[in-house]
Amino acid sequence: MGNSLFLDTNIVLDMMDSSRIHHDNSKLLYVYLLENNYDLYISEDMLSTIYYIANDKKAALAFLKMIEDEWNIVSYGKETIHQALTFSLKNATDLEDTLQCFCAKTNGCLYVMTNDKKFVNCGIEIVNYERFLT
Repeated sequence: MGNSLFLDTNIVLDMMDSSRIHHDNSKLLYVYLLENNYDLYISEDMLSTIYYIANDKKAALAFLKMIEDEWNIVSYGKETIHQALTFSLKNATDLEDTLQCFCAKTNGCLYVMTNDKKFVNCGIEIVNYERFLT
């Protein structure tokens, strides 16, 4: 897990949907991450979220099928859920972001990548495209 990166839902949607404003950045990022041997992580709950949000359901399914064996698709588990709920209650944070952050932390990721400027900080470095593309 030397180069492990947890991708927030908005980054995955950027990769999948060419109509999104950061789609071109996401393609450049993906090449960079592959060339630099990053292990990519997402949470399993993102699969249904991405499918639900996607306008083109067939393309979404094809994309998810493509990443199924290449990316680490991880579950929260009871301990991660407990940590996220406790943290969210104490700090009034967004539960979805908090779950993602603690999931990344539990799985030993170095970074969480997101476009969300208010993404919760649970002790992992939060980065955006600029971290890798500048």
